[in-house]
Amino acid sequence: MPDIDLRSDTVTLPTQAMKEAIFNAKLGDDVFSDDPTTIHLEKKAAEIMGKETALLVPSGTMGNLICVLTHCSRGVEVILGDKAHQFLNEAGGMSAAGGIHPHTIPNQPDGTLKLEDIKAAIRGDNEHYSRTRLICIENTHNYCNGSPLTPDYMDEVAELAKHHGLSVHLDGSRIFNAATALGLDVRELTRGADSLTFCLSKGLSGPIGSVVCGSEEFISEARRNRKVLGGGMRQTGIIAAAGNVALERMVERLSEDHMNARRLAEGISRIPGLSIEPERIKTNIVYFELVSDRMPADEFLNKIINRGIKFLRTGTSRFRMVTHHGIVTGDIDKTLDIMAEVMKGL
Repeated sequence: MPDIDLRSDTVTLPTQAMKEAIFNAKLGDDVFSDDPTTIHLEKKAAEIMGKETALLVPSGTMGNLICVLTHCSRGVEVILGDKAHQFLNEAGGMSAAGGIHPHTIPNQPDGTLKLEDIKAAIRGDNEHYSRTRLICIENTHNYCNGSPLTPDYMDEVAELAKHHGLSVHLDGSRIFNAATALGLDVRELTRGADSLTFCLSKGLSGPIGSVVCGSEEFISEARRNRKVLGGGMRQTGIIAAAGNVALERMVERLSEDHMNARRLAEGISRIPGLSIEPERIKTNIVYFELVSDRMPADEFLNKIINRGIKFLRTGTSRFRMVTHHGIVTGDIDKTLDIMAEVMKGL
């Protein structure tokens, strides 16, 4: 039997329709802005997100960095959560490549930043301080159980930013998961953002790529920063072709991943020695804790991996599993059976 890979939704493989679209894609040179398949994807993405235009980039990490570089000059400050993917998992790019200072404040368990914490973090006009220029929000929030942030909250952050003359960037790598979980048009979650990124290569099953969306003026400057970072590519239609299929066919099925994640979480909650709050699981990301002292965390992880279930350790005794296209109900049940057997010492 093949492994059941729950490490991330980045392990999804392109569908047969994507492969056919790649094979038949009309191509041009995107650095000259004449790849027709990429142009189609960017127009489609901008329309879906309610923005003027869009830009295809190789990855979400590059997309986030491009946006920060476009909003900010060297020496200024960005407010973001202490559990933000941009802070923890993007190699310090805003500092290393942009000379931009991350000012972190606590993420709440639901992924939000308290408005009063944001206000308190905004620098006053003093030559000793970095100037605050940008607020970054993550939706869904990876490290906070894949939590979806509501339109009301997103609007409140946007209004606060506007009042203080700041911009808002949305790391929406899984923004379609948020919209699906909340039963909303995705534009209700993006309307207050001055820029955003979303991934084609996670739950939407594209093999590569992310999209940056914003105003015409913003994307024009973002294109320059993409070039600086080495993200200008040529016949990008082979990426965009799969992305077009992802947007047309793969968004509606995300609810299946959410149902599988809840099934997984509820099953884990019934296994003695493991701890999880199933009610916190709203999308496709499942975090849980090993609370038994019967075995070390490494031993627990390795025993389950050796029986064909791949997943990640994210803390001393914390683990993550992510559901996605290619994972079915039977895989969830098999995973739970193996976890229960390992915890029983079988």
